[in-house]
Amino acid sequence: MKETPSRRAWFILAGGFLAFTISASLMHAYSVFLLAFIAEFRWSRAESSLAYSVGQVVGGISSPLVGGMVDRLGARRMVLLGGCLLALGLLGSAFATSLWQVVLLYGVVMTLGANCISMVVFAPLISRLFVARRGMAMSMLQSANGFGRAISAPIAQLMVSEVGWRHAYLMQAGIMAALVLPLAALFRGAEQTPIAKPTADSAPARDWSVAEAMRTRHFWLLLIVYGLTSIGSFLVALHQLAFAVDRGFDPLYAAFVVGLGSLLALPGVILTGTISDYIGREGAAILAYAISIIGVAAALMIDNADQHLLFWVHACFFGITWGARGPAITAKTADLFGGPRLGTILGLITIGSGLGAGLGAWGAGFLFDLTGSYQLGFMLAIAAYAMGALVFWALRKPVQR
Repeated sequence: MKETPSRRAWFILAGGFLAFTISASLMHAYSVFLLAFIAEFRWSRAESSLAYSVGQVVGGISSPLVGGMVDRLGARRMVLLGGCLLALGLLGSAFATSLWQVVLLYGVVMTLGANCISMVVFAPLISRLFVARRGMAMSMLQSANGFGRAISAPIAQLMVSEVGWRHAYLMQAGIMAALVLPLAALFRGAEQTPIAKPTADSAPARDWSVAEAMRTRHFWLLLIVYGLTSIGSFLVALHQLAFAVDRGFDPLYAAFVVGLGSLLALPGVILTGTISDYIGREGAAILAYAISIIGVAAALMIDNADQHLLFWVHACFFGITWGARGPAITAKTADLFGGPRLGTILGLITIGSGLGAGLGAWGAGFLFDLTGSYQLGFMLAIAAYAMGALVFWALRKPVQR
């Protein structure tokens, strides 16, 4: 008989969703500020993408450190640290005057802060509180990333349009500073919450060490999957608004469409993660890859601002699967490498995500500067998704110690 998660476990899951939504929305808002930077500083697309790309790489590289810290310090202290760093980075960004300052503040300070309020911090805790329903719980947590992205674009665009990008940063800094203590308080005593009893088919044979995990084929396959998925996603995500404006769509309208499409990630990610408990992590992930490919292909067919249907298909199909592979990858990692070192193991695997996201975000801008179009970048996104699906399918074989 499957263990029923406690009321406290559901409360912690809700707290993780809220905290992750706030950090994700602040980080994804960069796609709106990118257009403001281009207009004010006359930076190229590659230059404007640099801070975001550095942030993704820093996020990936720092994930093992963050994973190790959460194993020792707990979620509450990590959220407190992350919130302070985010508020500091946002405040400094309001006074930025050069590219290196934006790279430092967003790419390093804010990224480290957001990484302390992310899946790497919450996943080890949630995976222990929801064992039999791990895929569902991970998907609900991961959906915060898509939900944050959905609300960030229209809200940030409205703020920038009304008060300018500098004042928009100041407002965000004030909001984050006010929320630091309440968010951290949600996780007081979280590690002492009774752990769900594992079922026979969900428990690992025994606890894994970091060294043991790294000696398996599955560890490296998971890292590659994360990398390919992030390359495909970030070749498109950061530049969606810029692509739409280049095609002639109004910026506010484009932000609304992209935001609404991203909002679909909430049910999309939850559905994908939940069905992974029934059809397997691999089947659910491959379904998500296929839907994402359709969304990117729709963008490739857009030539002008009259093609509203294609733009909506692109936004909705790409948006509904934003982050949809994340719960499957995270749950698969917990399925394979459970134990007290899961945070560190997950952090190491997340390096692939950071490197892939950094390469994809910067690469799309570089290819645009080289060719004057996002076409090649979007085609490479489709190729990365297809390769990711193939590698994920290889994870279906049992892990060998």
